[in-house]
Amino acid sequence: MPTIRVELMEGRTVEQKKELVKALTQAVVETLGSKAESVDVLLFDIKRHDWATGGELWSEKT
Repeated sequence: MPTIRVELMEGRTVEQKKELVKALTQAVVETLGSKAESVDVLLFDIKRHDWATGGELWSEKT
């Protein structure tokens, strides 16, 4: 049972997430030979003030 954890900056639509989940699941099926119903995808929305790159919070980037 492959499990994929995806951390995204908040703001994606439900439709975008649905398309991502479908694409990731299909990639696992094709690559690993898993059955689609055994693939779990966990989506985590992260607030911009909880994500930093290069020592700077995304909420403070211009």
